[in-house]
Formats: sequence, C-alpha cells, structure tokens
Amino acid sequence: MTHPRRRTLLAAVAAVVLTGRQPPAIAGAQAEEPLADAVRTALSAAISSAAPPRPAFTSTEARMGYLRWLARTSDRLKRRKSELHTRVEFLETLWYEAQRAGLEPALVLGLIQVESGFRKYAISVAGARGYMQVMPFWARLIGDGDVARLFHTQTNLRFGCVILRHYLDVERGDLFLALGRYNGSRGKAEYPNAVQAAREQWLA
Repeated sequence: MTHPRRRTLLAAVAAVVLTGRQPPAIAGAQAEEPLADAVRTALSAAISSAAPPRPAFTSTEARMGYLRWLARTSDRLKRRKSELHTRVEFLETLWYEAQRAGLEPALVLGLIQVESGFRKYAISVAGARGYMQVMPFWARLIGDGDVARLFHTQTNLRFGCVILRHYLDVERGDLFLALGRYNGSRGKAEYPNAVQAAREQWLA
C-alpha cells in the first residue's frame, strides 16, 4: 500500500508532467536546528549581498551556453509562466542564485516544481513561503526578520539556494540526505525521488 504522502508527491509530479498544471505547495515541516555562531555568520553573509542577478562569463562559449539554456528553459516553462518578461526575469535570477551557491539550475528547478509548482506566493500548511518554500524561521536566524520579504523573487531564491547548499555541506555532499533535510523528511525516499524526477525533466 502506497504511503499517503508518497501518493501526494507522485501525483504532484505526474500532474505537472501530464498536464502542466501547478500543484499545491507540499513543503514539509523543515526543522529549525541550532546553528553554530560561525555557521550563522557565514549564512547571514551569504544572504546579505543585494547584488542584482547579473551573470558574468569568462568566455564567449560560456555566455552562449547560458543563452541556449535560457531560451530552452524559457520555452519549457511557458505553460507555467506565460508572460515572457516575468519568465525570463525568474530564470535569470534562478540561474544566478544557483550558480552563486554552487548548485545545478536543473536541481533548483526540480525542487521548485515539487515544492511550490512555480507559484511565487505559495504558502504550505507548515508555513513555508514562496517558490522554494522557505520556512519563516530562516528570516530570523540569518536574515533581517522580515518574513514578507520571502515572497520577493530574488530573496526567496537566495534563501532557498543558500539553505540547500548549507544542507549539502552538512550532509557532506549527499544530495539524497540534503533534500530530505530541506523538506523535513530526512532519510525518507519520497521527496528526494520526486525532486530528482522533476530535475530530469529540466535536464532533457
């Protein structure tokens, strides 16, 4: 018999694959854990920079690769974000924040697809907010305490990417465990598998 939460996750992914519809936010109850002062300081510094999402490239080839990614991904995202300017602005910011945190853009896209269905103002039953379903306690721990800012696109993506990077570091690069910790379901397969399945769609 399939566990109810697994059924919810699989149904959410299937709905996006088959219909392009946006599922409800299904973020878990991510746990607030004690942070060492040095870790809190490092995370706060990672969050604080207000630099606009302007990518820099070391070569023409790298820039062309980015532009091809942007065009391809924008076309795939059209069903979920129909307005071109909004879609491109979102993807430019996502790419910048993913690269800044040392994350794969397809992974961040997969996580957002599962967590919020690409809804900017999504709120889960656990109180997580925005695209990457950031829990409000993070605004207090490493931000300025303003929970409303978690609905700002760059702020939400910045928090989400920095938090996922933190969990990857805590779990020594184990993506399965890091994703579980992000969702508050560490050690269970349903959520990491759902994110990985969504990630594959953005790599194809």
